[in-house]
Amino acid sequence: MKKGDHLFLVDGSGYIFRAYHALPPLTRKSDGLPVGAVSGFCNMLWKLLREARDTSVRVTPTHFAVIFDYSSNTFRKEIYPEYKANRSAPPEDLIPQFGLIRQATKAFNLPCIEKEGYEADDLIATYARMAEAVGAEVTIISSDKDLMQLVTPLVSMYDSMKDKQIGIPDVIEKWGVPPEKMIDLQALTGDSTDNVPGIPGIGPKTAAQLLEEFGDLDTLLSRAGEIKQQKRRENIIEFAEQARISRQLVTLKTDTPVDTGLDDFGLEPQDGPKLVAFLKAMEFTSLTRRAAEATGIDAAAIEPSEVAVDTVAEAHGPDVEIPDGTAPAATAEKPQNKPDGGVMLPADLVKARADEALASKIDTTAYTCIRDLATLQLWIDEAMEAGLVAFDTETTSLDPMQTELVGFSLAIRPGHAAYVPLNHKSGNGDLLGGGTVEGQIPLDDALRVLKPLLENRSVLKIAHNMKYDWLVMHRYGIDPHPFDDTMLISYVLDAGEGTHGMDALSERWLGHTPIAYKDVAGSGKSSVTFDMVDIDRATAYAAEDADVTLRLWRLLKPRLVEDGLVSVYERLERPLVAVLARMEERGISVDRQILSRLSGDLAQAAAAIEHEIYQLAGEKLNIGSPKQLGDILFGKMSLPGGSKTKTGQWSTSAQVLEDLAAEGHELPRKIVDWRQLTKLKSTYTDALPGYIHPDTKRVHTSYAMAATSTGRLSSSEPNLQNIPVRTSEGRKIRTAFIAAPGNKLISADYSQIELRVLAHVAEIPQLTQAFADGIDIHAMTASEMFGVPVKDMPSEVRRRAKAINFGIIYGISAFGLANQLSIPREEASQYIRTYFERFPGIKDYMEATKAFARQNGYVETIFGRRAHYPEIRSSNPQVRAFNERASINAPIQGSAADIIRRAMVRMEPALNAAKLSARMLLQVHDELIFETADGEVDATIPIIRDVMENAAMPAISLSVPLQVDARAANNWDEAH
Repeated sequence: MKKGDHLFLVDGSGYIFRAYHALPPLTRKSDGLPVGAVSGFCNMLWKLLREARDTSVRVTPTHFAVIFDYSSNTFRKEIYPEYKANRSAPPEDLIPQFGLIRQATKAFNLPCIEKEGYEADDLIATYARMAEAVGAEVTIISSDKDLMQLVTPLVSMYDSMKDKQIGIPDVIEKWGVPPEKMIDLQALTGDSTDNVPGIPGIGPKTAAQLLEEFGDLDTLLSRAGEIKQQKRRENIIEFAEQARISRQLVTLKTDTPVDTGLDDFGLEPQDGPKLVAFLKAMEFTSLTRRAAEATGIDAAAIEPSEVAVDTVAEAHGPDVEIPDGTAPAATAEKPQNKPDGGVMLPADLVKARADEALASKIDTTAYTCIRDLATLQLWIDEAMEAGLVAFDTETTSLDPMQTELVGFSLAIRPGHAAYVPLNHKSGNGDLLGGGTVEGQIPLDDALRVLKPLLENRSVLKIAHNMKYDWLVMHRYGIDPHPFDDTMLISYVLDAGEGTHGMDALSERWLGHTPIAYKDVAGSGKSSVTFDMVDIDRATAYAAEDADVTLRLWRLLKPRLVEDGLVSVYERLERPLVAVLARMEERGISVDRQILSRLSGDLAQAAAAIEHEIYQLAGEKLNIGSPKQLGDILFGKMSLPGGSKTKTGQWSTSAQVLEDLAAEGHELPRKIVDWRQLTKLKSTYTDALPGYIHPDTKRVHTSYAMAATSTGRLSSSEPNLQNIPVRTSEGRKIRTAFIAAPGNKLISADYSQIELRVLAHVAEIPQLTQAFADGIDIHAMTASEMFGVPVKDMPSEVRRRAKAINFGIIYGISAFGLANQLSIPREEASQYIRTYFERFPGIKDYMEATKAFARQNGYVETIFGRRAHYPEIRSSNPQVRAFNERASINAPIQGSAADIIRRAMVRMEPALNAAKLSARMLLQVHDELIFETADGEVDATIPIIRDVMENAAMPAISLSVPLQVDARAANNWDEAH
């Protein structure tokens, strides 16, 4: 190798992890062998070899090698035995692919390098320095921060997922230090992924500041006494040796004894028959065809090669390197089986779908800015002809009820996207926000042309989080339909496997990082509203959103069919968008005077408790300070059960205080009471008036449809789902939610819906019969367990049975039940054992559900909604136990959530058919709130009850009847 040559060093271990996540789980059609990671790896290598000149690297390599970790046993374990001790075992379906990926590398005619006792990073460091020594340039194909210490004028990195080259300025921009100081920075911060300890309390920003001030780690440690911040100074002095050990762990060896020289890395022509034979053996049809065409051979004449499959991860990759910014391997376990109508697609077909979504490279400089009506009409005509269009709005705020429309974007096919600015302003106008920028279509004219497109039933509108765009456009008199929502499609497909925001999905499925909002509008004090963003920058950002949304739709929508989830999306998700949007738009009236009075009452009550707390503590203290509370409870008073957090403070979490209160300690009970009162005051009585809309004079909450793994909706801005209903203070807050004059509020609440679902799915005859006969289910349970007659049953006995009934659904432990009932733990254990003896079907259901989740990685509701729990196979007992409890609860809670969703979708048509004016306003877990005219209450309640009680029909015939309690009143509390 010589000056002028260019060496590519691929971080093969990092590539494995990224390849594993690049596609949904894939198996070889002929025998079910998992090959998803192999497919992704081969496609990434092919792209790199064929298109390197067209990437940000802009060169074709002369030398090339793929570097792998050999095993987890390296020299670093001798330095620090706990190094990487927290790494989980690789996912089961990835284990047989380690060896196949090495065979793939050799099939590409590329050097496959690994060294026992050393990590891939050490080999990369050694080869990079060897190449640099002869004047050659090096590109390391990785985004791992551990390798950034190697960056020099001759050595750079390349993030292939983001198509971004990483040089010295990029390292400085990201970490605040040049590459040569990355070792010291990592020694200070540590690394939780690799279990490198570092110094507690020192993050990257602080570490960069310290290194800038003191120069290097040794100087910092020797002059630690000069640091002004006390806690920081104490930590650095106390953990200095830990930092020195960390430095040894993160320093890459540049003198690793290597067995292969640089001259052996010369890039050779691909051996067409060898490569095609391997790809045919893997059954990668699409890539086989491309490889045959590129190498000029007849694929039909090549026999598949023999491949060896290792199913035990004894070596060659039990610790998969995790690239920065990705999830740990423990969260990566994916199901292979797709029962209930799902179809496991061959790798080549899934790749073809990915190719369709990536038909052209995302280029934000190629988008169109539409500034005149004639051009806009041409785009709309084209969308009409295409029959679909991706659509996105740009506005001045996230509140759809008060925001102003700034512009909108359209995408008709991948790469063919445009932005239409409507209301951008300059920063040079008056003090109220500047003048309007010239060259924009008048708002009314643009909406007049846009309305026929958005309301055309023959054109599909595609959006990400359509509920927001629907609300914005509806305020301008436009009712978008029909539509698809890529956020909800992703949610139906992969609930529990990461978030469903557009940026996250783009990175996961398209390998593209979209422009961040803060990059165009700024952040913090320097941020501006979107109408103040330069139109050229706005065009790149907004049109990219529409383009990415369209590509995601082309990739994800077919999976609904493949996974057998079309009905979940069509019945439970898509039709609910407009229903929820209308509910948010209606809002609910709130009485300011009641809130003001309650705020004063809560302040007085909290002040009284404060005085009691001071007396019990023997001193005045800041009750809102966890540190002061911990010092008094566990230091001064020496209460039992104290534990310290990672920062060294005593934990005073709600659970800790509740446990102490349950044991009879008065001070923790008073602190819990004080926290509840002050939270109610700050969250509701003080805050709610600020949410009252200036025009409608009502409060408009926002519902998140894709925020939970079970299908439950969540409410925010303000959150109206967490107002306590079991405390008198919480009920008083509900009295502030009132009906408009001449109307009543109707509260319709499912009675014990989750217990009814449990009786159905677990097939419990006693519970099923009790519900059918209308018997008090808690009294019946108590009678079954304790042999007490239902008639004249003591309230305490019924209360215990009720706690067990509801606790079982959530996987309550003996410890939790003991605390809840204030009884000894052994007595609580006996209650749970007795419960399972009396209702053995519940235990059978739990075990069967856990087994299904372990095998498939997900569980299902009775309507087929899937909640994924990939960590249920985790080697960490606590993580595994949590996922087991969640997987048991999800089919029950999720089925209840699905039932109320179906009721909401069916409610408006039923009320309209009965010619009633009732309007659905709120959904709070198992309860729906309506507002209706005084004279229509008697006619409305039976309709509401009928729709809710028959919501599961005809898709599901429940073995237990659903029961809805409904009543009307002037305020929410009285109606409940």
